[in-house]
Amino acid sequence: MNITPTIWLITIAVTIAFFVYEFFAHVRKPHEPTIAESARWSIFYISLALLFGVGIGFVSGWDFGGEYFAGYLTEKALSIDNLFVFLIIMTGFAVPKAYQQKVLMIGIIIALIMRGIFIAVGAALIENFSWVFYIFGALLFVLAYQQIKGDHGGDPADNKFIKVVRKILPVSDEYNEDKLTVKKSGKRFITPMFLTIIAIGFIDLVFALDSIPAIYGLTQEPYIVFTANAFALMGLRQLYFLIGGLLERLVYLSQGLAVILAFIGLKLVFHALHVNEVPFINGGEPLLWVPEIPIWFSLLFIAATVAVATILSLRKTRGDREKKDRDEIQQEPVTRAVSDPADADPASPTIVDSEAEARGKK
Repeated sequence: MNITPTIWLITIAVTIAFFVYEFFAHVRKPHEPTIAESARWSIFYISLALLFGVGIGFVSGWDFGGEYFAGYLTEKALSIDNLFVFLIIMTGFAVPKAYQQKVLMIGIIIALIMRGIFIAVGAALIENFSWVFYIFGALLFVLAYQQIKGDHGGDPADNKFIKVVRKILPVSDEYNEDKLTVKKSGKRFITPMFLTIIAIGFIDLVFALDSIPAIYGLTQEPYIVFTANAFALMGLRQLYFLIGGLLERLVYLSQGLAVILAFIGLKLVFHALHVNEVPFINGGEPLLWVPEIPIWFSLLFIAATVAVATILSLRKTRGDREKKDRDEIQQEPVTRAVSDPADADPASPTIVDSEAEARGKK
């Protein structure tokens, strides 16, 4: 794939332009986006990402197009997992709805910068050290295990990093609109808004460790890695408000991501063995008999895993909700009889027997 410096500059400039437009058109004035607004922009960004992938397919070949789509789908799934953690952070810091857009926007920009750095480092490592595929593969197996455990590092609003920040910097207990600092009695304090952004930046660093090795397991083209990440992050703010309620229903998302990460880790190990240069493995010679997993299979596997995780999650949450409703209906008559005897049927055996017993005693 021949990507000239000019194409790189244009791509980065367009990406920056999109985020600048997002800030001035939607985020600058604090407000909570409507469902219709969020849906329109989510559809726009997803459509744009798909059209870009089709463009790569036509211009550079469908092998690269397939790598882009597999990478984009993986990054989008991981980004939705990001959203779930963002939701926990927002709740932990009690961020008002009107100001959540700004936090998300800054968090997404931090995520893109972090991933850009990791993309550059990853590309340099892969170019010079083929053994890095073993490292990436092992890392993905560890991350897959953490996903199964649902381990996101505890409560992000109360982790050690934030506690250290609170000890170093004076922190106000109240929000000052969407400002990051506030002045009280001549002293400057940082607001909970500032702490929220620090927490999201810290989480972005952790998620970059998931994201970059995962997509490098699907493609070795830095341009595809960058654009798949950029498009996965574009529209993430709108998606947060669109599927905010749905996030809590995706109970099997972590397990689905664990399967995807483990699969890509296996793919990376297979590739590492196929191009092996490590002296203590097969005398430093490649193991050419080890199969290379084709990109079309990777794309189908990732898509199927996301679909199955989503369907099973929605079925489980719907079943749990129906069971809860049935239990409440069954408990309601008993509760009413105990709490409000006046509402009971006068002809019921309990009331009749009680009145007869009372007359007998007289």
